[in-house]
Amino acid sequence: MKKFGEPCVLEDRSCTECGDCDLCDLDPTKQCNNCFQCIDTPEGDFAEIGIDDILLNTEDLNTASRH
Repeated sequence: MKKFGEPCVLEDRSCTECGDCDLCDLDPTKQCNNCFQCIDTPEGDFAEIGIDDILLNTEDLNTASRH
């Protein structure tokens, strides 16, 4: 949840700590527990592409520029 006075993520206003941003999208009667079931559904505001892995470029930039 955002802190009081920060910009609200759902409305065009400052945060009032109402807690609406912490509610589950699939069951608004419960608090979100980061189960990510909402991501697996194609409908809804938060349908996303899941990230399986993050690849980091570990090659030295100085070595790469010489090739």
